[in-house]
Amino acid sequence: MAARTPGWKRYNIRVIWLSLLYAALLIAAVYLFNHGLVGGGAAYVVAAMPALPIIGIFAAIGRYLVEEQDEYIRALMVRQTLWASGFALSVATVWGFLESFDVAGHIDSYYIAVVWFFGLGIGAVVNKLTHGEVGC
Repeated sequence: MAARTPGWKRYNIRVIWLSLLYAALLIAAVYLFNHGLVGGGAAYVVAAMPALPIIGIFAAIGRYLVEEQDEYIRALMVRQTLWASGFALSVATVWGFLESFDVAGHIDSYYIAVVWFFGLGIGAVVNKLTHGEVGC
């Protein structure tokens, strides 16, 4: 594991808080919808709320890349995000064609973010195998 730099520490604090906020908003949204407590225009707002912390995590990654002073560690994280992006876009593209030819069922589009985060793990493994360090 690369050195725990101040930028890395700030990044982790942001991601932890955003993850907790995501869990709270998702639980609240599920509760409100399951109990029929939301409708009309408010339903759109409540349904979109759990997405905001995920978007915040994407922003936290970008901010980390700006704040990280160690160029090598920053490069490792850039490689991870490129792997994640390529992986997620590839999976989404293949699945989209499978869906459009009716050989695969529909999957909710928010799973693209889940696949992207999984891709960060793939990028970490590639970094470890090719450079001896994971990065973040």
